[in-house]
Amino acid sequence: MEGGGGSGNKTTGGLAGFFGAGGAGYSHADLAGVPRAAFGAMNGLRLGLKETQNMAWSKPRNVQILNMVTRQGALWANTLGSLALLYSAFGVIIEKTRGAEDDLNTVAAGTMTGMLYKCTGGLRGIARGGLTGLTLTSLYALYNNWEHMKGSLLQQSL
Repeated sequence: MEGGGGSGNKTTGGLAGFFGAGGAGYSHADLAGVPRAAFGAMNGLRLGLKETQNMAWSKPRNVQILNMVTRQGALWANTLGSLALLYSAFGVIIEKTRGAEDDLNTVAAGTMTGMLYKCTGGLRGIARGGLTGLTLTSLYALYNNWEHMKGSLLQQSL
């Protein structure tokens, strides 16, 4: 990914890269959904094996596992794609509004994405979604700036 160490466009090129969202360095739009679908397919394989564990290895079991892989792959690709779209849209809006590119945009976009995604669950759902988005994007921002923070701490201790 581009922009490690605190530079670059974090709003559309950082965390959104996992989801396959656009941004600098992601010109292969036809491959954008591959990480999402692969995640879902692996989850479908896990669920398919778990649900059919009492069945003997046969064609019906194989078909049932393949159906689960296909269903879960599409479900997760769709869900994570929606999250990526929301995250990217919020990130761009925040960046244009503030006129700055920093980790605050990343954390705010993640928090707002979680809140909007879970808004159908009432105030508790909004709070949980916002807290989840805040936690995940804060961890990402911490990870993304780890070397910079480590260097600052070493300079202060000298």
